[in-house]
Amino acid sequence: MTVTLGEEIMLLSLDDESGVAKERQSAGWAVAGAIVLELVMAGRVSVDGGRVTVTDTTPTGVGLLDDRLKLIDAWASKKSRPPKVTDWLTKDHGKAVSATIDSLRERGLVGEEERKVLGVFPVRRFPEADGTTERELRARLAALVLHNADPDDRSAGLIALIHAAKLHRLAFPDRSRKEVSPRMEEIADGQWAGESVRTAIRNMQAAMVAVTVATAVAVTS
Repeated sequence: MTVTLGEEIMLLSLDDESGVAKERQSAGWAVAGAIVLELVMAGRVSVDGGRVTVTDTTPTGVGLLDDRLKLIDAWASKKSRPPKVTDWLTKDHGKAVSATIDSLRERGLVGEEERKVLGVFPVRRFPEADGTTERELRARLAALVLHNADPDDRSAGLIALIHAAKLHRLAFPDRSRKEVSPRMEEIADGQWAGESVRTAIRNMQAAMVAVTVATAVAVTS
């Protein structure tokens, strides 16, 4: 089963037993950024100079990506010039998380439970239903980061986003950031990849850093 980059990040975030999203805000930024990056790699969207442009509206055949592609196209078409990708991430990250979780539910990878907080407020949780995909994902990340395997384009993009959003603990809960960060940085730099992939990864990394820093400033001010 091939899952999207955004779904992979969401699987890392959702606690297997409780179904609660860990580091939800940062994970939300990373999920939204992952969807854009995957659309770039699919040749549907370009990100240049921090601005996003839809270059091809042909469906990819993946519902999660195609829905976001339509939304980006409708949103960007109302602007007088290509809008900032950070503006899109700010606008969409919450909805992107919900859409990604729904996609995981449809795939049968997570379930859904509804509980009431204080006996009144309904809260949805999404515990693991089939852990095969997440186990394979974690094994792949370990091979790349801990054992220096050569990454493919998608895996490099995933690691770059995790690194930019500072989600190291989600990917490697038993390792310190200091242990994994240098190798993740090396993979994110992507010197092994073609120029188009390196450019896409760099652009999305920059966008992720910008929105997470802005969020941290807003929270502490």
